[in-house]
Amino acid sequence: MEFVMKQALGGATKDMGKMLGGDEEKDPDAAKKEEERQEALRQEEAERQAKHARMEAEREAMRQSLRDKYGIKKKEEREAEAQAAMEANSEGSLTRPKRAIPPGCGDEPEAEEESILDTVMKYLPGPLQDIFKK
Repeated sequence: MEFVMKQALGGATKDMGKMLGGDEEKDPDAAKKEEERQEALRQEEAERQAKHARMEAEREAMRQSLRDKYGIKKKEEREAEAQAAMEANSEGSLTRPKRAIPPGCGDEPEAEEESILDTVMKYLPGPLQDIFKK
């Protein structure tokens, strides 16, 4: 009976056997095919990386031509120059570099300090200034 069923179904019994949990047929070249497939994937990945490296090199060349044309420095160059300036300022110093002091916060007292009354007097008309000066 089994023979008749195999003949009637043809090659479908192999697929049915696999679906029902039967033993799969081992392909003798399966390991070789898998190795070739993995090698092809590695080769494609290497080609893709080389393509992206070429594209990035072209972009960087374009960026550099624009930097040269407009006199723009790279961010790394600006940071390096700023760092070098900070090191040059603090060379020979044992303490950390001084920070820039904003105007008006200096240690030196101003020679001419105006009071609020003097400031208001400037904006008053002449006759009113005379009244307040007396």
